[in-house]
Amino acid sequence: MRNIEDVRRFFEGDRYAVEVTGVKIDEVDDCYSKCSLELDERHYGAHGQVMGGVMFTLADFAFAVATNTPESFTATADSHISYLTSSRGKKLFAECKKIKEGRKLCFYEITITDDLGVEIAVISTTGFHISAK
Repeated sequence: MRNIEDVRRFFEGDRYAVEVTGVKIDEVDDCYSKCSLELDERHYGAHGQVMGGVMFTLADFAFAVATNTPESFTATADSHISYLTSSRGKKLFAECKKIKEGRKLCFYEITITDDLGVEIAVISTTGFHISAK
């Protein structure tokens, strides 16, 4: 089990997700994370919907939290997002779970839901393990 406070301190370095977008780390474990985002005016597009890039940033950050530690680095090799519906909620959650772990590649699924319990998007991500130097 990973210490959540250590993980939060480590990922403070991801300034775009944490400072600009406002993503928070809620839960961590080995090969698992749950992150959240309180929505505000900066997250919406011209038509009044949460921008797709906001959801992708939330999902990509959840993947990073689930797969990276100070001792190991996993980069996104491929990621596919399916937007299912727009959110009417005030908060988004990204839950990242390992599907398969290999020596060089890993496969994870991230589900984004809102605080109303609606499934908003599903993301499939393949990661590439990079050796520590």
